[in-house]
Amino acid sequence: MTLDPIEIYKQINVFAKENGMDLTVTTPGESFYTMTILDKHLSSPNTCHGGVIAGFMDGVIGAAALSLAFVTENLVSTVEFKINYFKPVNLGDKLEGIGKVDFEGKSIIAATGEIRNTSKNNELVAKAIGTFNKYPLSKREFSKLFV
Repeated sequence: MTLDPIEIYKQINVFAKENGMDLTVTTPGESFYTMTILDKHLSSPNTCHGGVIAGFMDGVIGAAALSLAFVTENLVSTVEFKINYFKPVNLGDKLEGIGKVDFEGKSIIAATGEIRNTSKNNELVAKAIGTFNKYPLSKREFSKLFV
């Protein structure tokens, strides 16, 4: 029995687990992530560190790219991404991130994403665009998990 690659990814993604990030992919090339801001995410009293939002966003757009790459038995790695922060995030806020692939070439994938704060009327927190390197799944040791 072959496991779904997204389910395997969710099992081995320690960063997402440790930060309470929950991924859903229903269509390759699109991702939906949720997370709640905890005390460990704060950089000042009651305010989330920007690096946490950046890490969450990398997951959001990266999962969109990865879900599409899996279709052709590829993986991705982040080459670069640009993020714009619009609103602060506070302790206990619930975030939703939506990612979407905008372009897939032979060796790169470009994706965009946004994070919204569902605790504050779906307020737009951040937007980003990123580029990902696409490479064969067989280049990684854990490729045997996907067979």
